[in-house]
Amino acid sequence: MQDKLKNLPYYRWLIFIVTVLGTFMAVLDSSIVNVALPLIAVSFGVELTNVQWVVTAYLLVISSLLPLFGKIGDMYGRRKIYLLGFAIFTMGSLLCSLSSTIWYLVVSRVLQGAGASMLMSNAPAIISVTFPGTERGRVLGMNGTVVALAAMAGPSLGGILVGLFNWKWIFYINLPIGVLAYLLGYYILPFEKKYASGTFDFKGAVLFALGMTGLLVVLSEGHEWGWNSLITVGIGVISLLLLSSFIWFEGRIKEPMIDLSLFKRWPFLAGNASGLLSFMAMFSNNMLMPFYLHSVLSLTPTQIGLAITPFPLLMAIAAPLSGYLSERVSPVLLTSSGLGILMLGLFYLADLDAYSTIWHVAVGQGIMGIGNGMFQSPNNNSVLSSVPVSKVGLASGISALMRNVGMVSGTAVAVSVFESKRQQVLAETLILNQDAYMGAFLSAYHLALMIGACFAGIGFIISLSRKGHVHLRVVK
Repeated sequence: MQDKLKNLPYYRWLIFIVTVLGTFMAVLDSSIVNVALPLIAVSFGVELTNVQWVVTAYLLVISSLLPLFGKIGDMYGRRKIYLLGFAIFTMGSLLCSLSSTIWYLVVSRVLQGAGASMLMSNAPAIISVTFPGTERGRVLGMNGTVVALAAMAGPSLGGILVGLFNWKWIFYINLPIGVLAYLLGYYILPFEKKYASGTFDFKGAVLFALGMTGLLVVLSEGHEWGWNSLITVGIGVISLLLLSSFIWFEGRIKEPMIDLSLFKRWPFLAGNASGLLSFMAMFSNNMLMPFYLHSVLSLTPTQIGLAITPFPLLMAIAAPLSGYLSERVSPVLLTSSGLGILMLGLFYLADLDAYSTIWHVAVGQGIMGIGNGMFQSPNNNSVLSSVPVSKVGLASGISALMRNVGMVSGTAVAVSVFESKRQQVLAETLILNQDAYMGAFLSAYHLALMIGACFAGIGFIISLSRKGHVHLRVVK
């Protein structure tokens, strides 16, 4: 079967479609549940601080395991690990749809996240091998744009599915797609003739996974435990020590899990930092917007999905145009302008109140979609063009890691800020009635989105600092 496919002139694009499908599904499930969170909370009788783990656990597992499965794929075969990832992801989706308690669902999301990390860590590497030369950076840039599009299309698709059926359908839909994608991958993805030699950096993998997990748990639960509490400070200090040890150790071994020398290149470091901040900014809105639309505007899940749709729709238009323009004008101009527009969109949404309409929300989502579409593709190309061709796959994996850390951190910070501010306002209120609760919600929502806008603003400054450093071709 593969021998026949290899003779087709578009065979490599079939490989691209299979890998993009896996990446799209893995990233889509990081945000598709957001619209359903209010209903899941009611269904299981839990609060926002508990139900946020349906999102956080998934992203945390991916962030912790991405480098590990990327290295395993290099050593034992990317095709093998990629297909295994689809099988585990699909099984995790099935278990999510069968969940009877909130923690059953969270554990199932952990399994689903493990499969997703296999998909996301190996897809860029497969693309890198398939597309040669300068074309590689452009195709990986397209892959990065698909990732961002998937992250923001999730709430829209989730709202429609929940409105038409129920929240379990956001996991049911993965089952036929997962089986089909596995079969396509089995017949289309090429067998590797030889794998990477060397030893696996087990110590580095453990240090990174434990340190990253601890840090993200502190960000997620700090407001509940108390930022000055012994458990928060203890886990935070231990996590920073573990990550510091990881950085020290990686710089002293022959075959590290992550090549930290890439961060000495300013365009690579600045591009990843601004990319991380862009996802932190987006997910501050991505996490809380469904709760605002549900609790304040009393919209149905279908209406929520439609209100959020302008983001992925306008991003899908802006992204390819921005990618095309990035070959003719400075990528820095596009990336910085995109982050500036994203920041303005968040400031606009931070001004919503109980009397806003669905159209006000749609305008804000559209502004953010244009900004993010302008930013993602030129930024991906800028990052990948700043490293040698031999390290493009590794660079893409690091960018995926930064992206997922941004998603987790943005969600954690948004929920922490929201809950802290809401509790503070309620504690200062003499009469607790419906208006008081509404006022506390809006005050907390506004502050969380303002913080998200600040993330985009910092990203804007970092992105602008690349001026004069960016190369438009992949370096040799």
